[in-house]
Amino acid sequence: MLRTGEPRHQQISTWLREQIDSGMLSPDDQLPSEAELGRQFGVSRITVRRALHTLESEGLIYRKQGLGSFVHSRPLRQGLVFLSDFVEDMAAAGLKAASRTLNLETVLAPAVVSDALGIQAGKSVVCLERLRLGDGQPVAFDRTWLPILYGHLLEDHDLGERTIYAILEDEFDIPVLSGRYRIESVNAKPDIAEILEVPRGRALLLVERLSRTVGDKPVYYQRRYYRSDLVAYELELQREHGGDSPTPVRDLAPIIKKRTK
Repeated sequence: MLRTGEPRHQQISTWLREQIDSGMLSPDDQLPSEAELGRQFGVSRITVRRALHTLESEGLIYRKQGLGSFVHSRPLRQGLVFLSDFVEDMAAAGLKAASRTLNLETVLAPAVVSDALGIQAGKSVVCLERLRLGDGQPVAFDRTWLPILYGHLLEDHDLGERTIYAILEDEFDIPVLSGRYRIESVNAKPDIAEILEVPRGRALLLVERLSRTVGDKPVYYQRRYYRSDLVAYELELQREHGGDSPTPVRDLAPIIKKRTK
């Protein structure tokens, strides 16, 4: 039933979406259970949950705790911002993404990291530092902290060619389902300025990201420093009719600028 080359969770969500669109599943109909879908498609429950999360995000289904998933009476009119990784962002800009691992070690978690990951202050975490490239030029510098459980899973994997998302999801069936972003402007400190090949004190875009998996468990806390001469963020909003409803975010994405010579 699964098509070769397509991620399993996408195959399940596509099949369920077709059942809904064709009328085979009507509003408020209950979907097959996670166990039934797992047996039908020969996949784990985590993979099934990821497919259901996709449909829930699209407003096609809703869940009742202890009862299962049901078809929405109508799609939710709410814009969505989807998590993306660096490779996907570069691909959208027509650039070839690459990464250069600068450091990977076990360290004691700084206070801001322990707070973000929900772990005891001073507890050991894995810290990964990478230079991110677009068509061979420095675009961003990442410093990522992971709980030991997830950090050790990255060992023996090529972090220059693969993203954390891809390794955790494809190799260990640990989906990254949600996250929180915070964007601010900071001045480049000497070490980061040297890595990104910009003058000291140059304005950078700092994107702090906390990514989570099933059960809202933090997977990693990351600080990404973007070159402000190469990257900007563009926000698209949609105003609901009547003016009383919240204004949903339809898209928030990094825009890669043309490099000036």
